[in-house]
Amino acid sequence: MKVKLKNVFVIYFLVSVIGLMYALLQLGQPCDCSQHLRSASDLMHGKDKKISQLLSEVKRLQARGKGPELEGQALPIIYAITPTYARLVQKAELVRISQTFLHVKNFHWIVVEDSPVKTQLVSELLAQSGLRFTHLHTETPKEHKRKESDPNWLKPRGVEQRNLALQWLRENRELSEEGVVYFADDDNTYSLRLFDEIRSTKRVSVWPVGLVGGLRFERPLVEKGRVVGFYTAWKPNRPFPMDMAGFAIALQLLLANREARFDLLAERGYLESSLLQSLVSIEELEPRADNCTKVLVWHTRSEKPKMKQEELLQKQGLGSDPSIEV
Repeated sequence: MKVKLKNVFVIYFLVSVIGLMYALLQLGQPCDCSQHLRSASDLMHGKDKKISQLLSEVKRLQARGKGPELEGQALPIIYAITPTYARLVQKAELVRISQTFLHVKNFHWIVVEDSPVKTQLVSELLAQSGLRFTHLHTETPKEHKRKESDPNWLKPRGVEQRNLALQWLRENRELSEEGVVYFADDDNTYSLRLFDEIRSTKRVSVWPVGLVGGLRFERPLVEKGRVVGFYTAWKPNRPFPMDMAGFAIALQLLLANREARFDLLAERGYLESSLLQSLVSIEELEPRADNCTKVLVWHTRSEKPKMKQEELLQKQGLGSDPSIEV
């Protein structure tokens, strides 16, 4: 039995020595690790690619979020003055243009109601608009108010409201501040490009307006980069035969001319001229929109809704729920 145990021990010892010698010999041999190295390289490359994609996504989100906002801080503010009055399409009109204004950088909306008080409808709409805004109100004198049955051209609307907005600017802004003032009525349709065009206004910039004056468009006529006249059919001899949507004024120019305002008693078609002729000459006008060859704003006007069925149901006591705001 002793002999057998000794033999087992010897055999075990020899196998162990041989195994150790083999292991030592292998340490000096070259190893084919290319497959492992390739796997590690692929892993690192995949991680680099993922990091690059994440960085690109961060930049994209910055461009949509904080990026433009920071960039926009250096831009002159556009002050859009919108007079408005109570009617069935009022909310629809204000919602529509507010959705456009949301896309304009450095924008301040001044909404002025033709009302003795600020209405709940407009107050809530502005609060929910996401826009920087100022909410004002003043009522047009009764003798100057247009009746429901009067044609649009009989009396100008929004005169006192625009003048109140100008007064607010003069009381709340300094002459050193840069900005542009635009009279953005709530029944127009605006291209975003328009606001890019007018932001660099030095005195008064001008451009065409579509669907106005009984024409496809009205526009300033430009030669060699200067306004020399106007394409219009109605009273072409007016000092400035333009639509309210067809010009913008530098804030500093308005602040420097504190008496410049719209004339409530201006003759039909002369409202725009009553303000502009105290600020600028035709030769000083700054043509925009490719030398006034592109239409970027339209005087669309919403059709007055027909309420015959509503009126019939109201007489029967079956009218629509008045608590639902339209």
